[in-house]
Amino acid sequence: MPSSLPPPPVRPDTTALAAAIADLSARFGDRCSTGAAIRQQHANSLTWLDSQPPDAVVWPLDTAEIVAVVEIAARHRIPLIPFGAGTSLEGHVNAPHGGISVDLGRMNRIVAVNARDFDCVVEPGVTREQLNQDLRDTGLHFPVDPGAGEATLGGMASTRASGTTAVRYGTMRDNVKSLTAVLADGRVVRTGGRAVKSAAGYDLTRLLVGSEGTLGIITELVLKLYPLPEHVIAAVVPFATLEGACETAIEAIQSGYVLARVELLDAIQIDAVNRYAGLTLPEAPTLFIELQTSREAGRADIAALEALARANGATGFDWAESEDDRRRLWRARHNAYWAIRTLHAGKAILATDVCVPISRLAECVTETAADALRAGLIAPILGHVGDGNFHATPVFDAADPAQVAAIHGFLDRLVDRALAMDGTCTGEHGIGQGKMGHLVDELGAGVDVMRAIKSALDPHDLLNPGKIFASRFGQPRA
Repeated sequence: MPSSLPPPPVRPDTTALAAAIADLSARFGDRCSTGAAIRQQHANSLTWLDSQPPDAVVWPLDTAEIVAVVEIAARHRIPLIPFGAGTSLEGHVNAPHGGISVDLGRMNRIVAVNARDFDCVVEPGVTREQLNQDLRDTGLHFPVDPGAGEATLGGMASTRASGTTAVRYGTMRDNVKSLTAVLADGRVVRTGGRAVKSAAGYDLTRLLVGSEGTLGIITELVLKLYPLPEHVIAAVVPFATLEGACETAIEAIQSGYVLARVELLDAIQIDAVNRYAGLTLPEAPTLFIELQTSREAGRADIAALEALARANGATGFDWAESEDDRRRLWRARHNAYWAIRTLHAGKAILATDVCVPISRLAECVTETAADALRAGLIAPILGHVGDGNFHATPVFDAADPAQVAAIHGFLDRLVDRALAMDGTCTGEHGIGQGKMGHLVDELGAGVDVMRAIKSALDPHDLLNPGKIFASRFGQPRA
């Protein structure tokens, strides 16, 4: 009886692979490694997807060296997998076809800060924490915060990351002015300059932002910068119901408050962070809010926000102005993911997200929580509710076929629910390996257009094959 399992991914010809690694070793010396531990580190997975290590890792130092890597890979027909910090959640850094991991971490120069133009030029290995530390004396900051301080800006652009501040500042899509990338044939493309707008041809910047390393390897970014806010107030607000918390977020945005962050943790997630961090927060759906205001208006704004929350069933309202106190209030939010991993050590975790119009958010969140309960799953919910994006993080035993099936069913229903509400299968995690089938559900024939673009720019499917849609690496061309 034929197996229902898909065939194993095509791997490079062994002779060609050995020749490519020899060429890279000759060119890069000890900046090319085939060590097992190094290779495994470059396929780490923070979620349920199995790790698939590359055959070698190379560390380029500039655009010219990336061109050299790409030319060697193209000559031998070897896949390349761009690597930033490995914090993505949908298998973006896996190497299902083997090949070479291109670690951009040593390309970490801040090339220029143009304070008068509110932008900067950085290499892809710069982390958001590194950039903001460098900007500390300018009165400016880069606000996009995916929750992982070590995330590289190149990786954030490649996956179109967003995170906690998207409600105020948008996503990486909104904050990359232009970029430089090396294409699959070794061409270097600069997608624009530093002007605040352009009507020159196709928007190649937006094409490459979010392409998950499948169309080009980003080597430089021009990013928008913003003034530091005058005054920030943080609040932690428990509610009697999920609906009340979601409705408060919607009404606060509609009321015109300048909200930099509006995060939701459900009661299960609050219980986890309490146990993980020794906190004593009420085990209830809770909003974590960051309000940007003036010193003069701050007290009045926070009082009005408290009144709005109380009207929607808030059972408490704790707020703080000093940076140390704000950090204390936000500690639970920042510990959320690691609280789940630690408390359920030995279990697999599905870290997934969807996004819906904010008017449907409460409905989607409550239906998802009820679905998890019916399926017998522990599935904490955490959301960037200011923009309709939320995460579910069910834990399960990967060795139990029944639990694995339950997880697949839960994920399918979660995506179906979001799409039925005119949402998306992923608000910020991307497609990677984990949501390829759901991309077709969402975009239909649009995926064929994406494939056509991929084939035009990378006809041999050498750049991060097996991500976004099924790979054609090693398949004969029509």
